[in-house]
Amino acid sequence: MSPSRGRARIGVITPFTNTNLEADLAILRSDGASYHVTRAGGYDIDEVPDSDQMRQFALSGLDDVLAMLVPARTDIILYGCTSATLSMGPEYDREFCTMIEEKIGVPAVTAAGAIVEALDDLGAGTIGFCSPYTEELNREAAAFLGAGGHQVIQSAYVGEDLGNDGQNALTPDRVLQLGLEANHNQADAVVMSCTDMRAVEVIEDLEARISKPVVTSNQAMIYIAIKRLGLPGRVPGLLGERTGAALSAAR
Repeated sequence: MSPSRGRARIGVITPFTNTNLEADLAILRSDGASYHVTRAGGYDIDEVPDSDQMRQFALSGLDDVLAMLVPARTDIILYGCTSATLSMGPEYDREFCTMIEEKIGVPAVTAAGAIVEALDDLGAGTIGFCSPYTEELNREAAAFLGAGGHQVIQSAYVGEDLGNDGQNALTPDRVLQLGLEANHNQADAVVMSCTDMRAVEVIEDLEARISKPVVTSNQAMIYIAIKRLGLPGRVPGLLGERTGAALSAAR
């Protein structure tokens, strides 16, 4: 039993087909923090999660979802669908966070916004990018990251339009291969985008092979939660190592 439980309560909204985010939270947990997860629908589970589906999800009402988190008295809300706000652009992403903050009264962070902030903190101007998304969503992701000052110079995709089950069934070996394909000798970091892709499990292996930081959706969200709330610990990989000292000094 942890005597420090209750140091922080982290609210998490995850798409209702996602099967990997909660498993990653167990890997990424900061000491004393508890996670309070609720699921959100608003897209067709039988369709490929393309740009139209993700925009539909982003625009679906969150009032009932947020109402389920209010009694937990969370200190921050993490919105665990990267592609939903990637597909809508940076301005929408910022407005989306503001909307959640106004409704529930605590800071909100999206997975997409967390990736950009993590890259900012790493000073990564050029990046390799991989995901299980459709080609259109990948182009929108590159535009989103580029608007934040992070140019995608190499991309790696699965090569087929995967359904929700196909995305979350990608093995760590396949995800690792995607990361290797996304690497470029002029890239400052590699981004592995999607909260339902098993990327957290391959961070350290991939970094050992490419000698540069790897940023994943779920890792980035928890990194920002640790940073915002002044929590102990650090996320795995070079993101945690390179920024850990600065975060500790700021506490």
